[in-house]
Amino acid sequence: MLTGKHLVFVGGDARQLEVIAQVTDNDASATLIGFPDLQRTFADTTVSELSENIFANADALVLPVAGMENDGRVDTKFAPEPVMLTEAHFQAMRPGTYVFTGIARRVLGEWCERYSLQLVKLMELDEVAILNSIPTAEGAIAIAMQETDITLHGAKTVVLGFGRCGQTLAHKLHAMGAIVHVCAQHQHELARIHERSLIPVPIKHIDHAVHDADIVFNTIPAMVLPAAVLKYMRRDAVIIDIASKPGGTDFRYAERRGIKALLAPSLPGLVAPKTAGRIIAASISRILADSDDLDYEEEELWT
Repeated sequence: MLTGKHLVFVGGDARQLEVIAQVTDNDASATLIGFPDLQRTFADTTVSELSENIFANADALVLPVAGMENDGRVDTKFAPEPVMLTEAHFQAMRPGTYVFTGIARRVLGEWCERYSLQLVKLMELDEVAILNSIPTAEGAIAIAMQETDITLHGAKTVVLGFGRCGQTLAHKLHAMGAIVHVCAQHQHELARIHERSLIPVPIKHIDHAVHDADIVFNTIPAMVLPAAVLKYMRRDAVIIDIASKPGGTDFRYAERRGIKALLAPSLPGLVAPKTAGRIIAASISRILADSDDLDYEEEELWT
């Protein structure tokens, strides 16, 4: 339970609503900034304007999965304009206050370090990222089914990358009867791909893997599908790039060649925001509850 905890939420999308619902169900109170158009109500929750005083009383600041831009901008789906945070808002928080975000850019990291705030990058936690890969994979597969005129069963598919999302996606494609090639860099990854009855391809041979593919799924946030690779691909192939922006595909050249290439980051927030929000809320609640247990143990030690 989060009894006595006060969380400040700044911006976000439908996932953030489920996080708010879960933490308030756990008896926390909350202040919501950047939610003037919110139609939903929550227990012990206030919708407020931006104020340094609000941050001074926070036990935790919860930013969206997309985090804060280096200019302080935080996007929100529940207001006509983004929220603009400043260094003063972070300075107002008590040292040791938690700052939760999906990803953290340079300025956010610098401000948290400068004022001794505990920055938690949720998307780097296995407990979040692995579970988050499930709606990501389901969303990518849904796009593939919508954007092609063939079944996934029997289709030649290529998954670029064998991280958390790549592993889940390859597993689900294989279960659906697709022929799954997986491109990875390290020998232990290639061995694991083989062990799972998938077809391993060293990343240096990516051009051989994709040249006759029906569907290519990219999970690698680097330029792995440049023009030099795309020129050998079939024109009726479909590329679904789920890596973080700007993706790993030369979209300009793909369009020039007539290849359908789609950038689809942040799929959990689009296809399963309730599930994605519950995953995030569970980790936030665990971390805050664990911090209370640690404080209690330290108090016992010194009394």
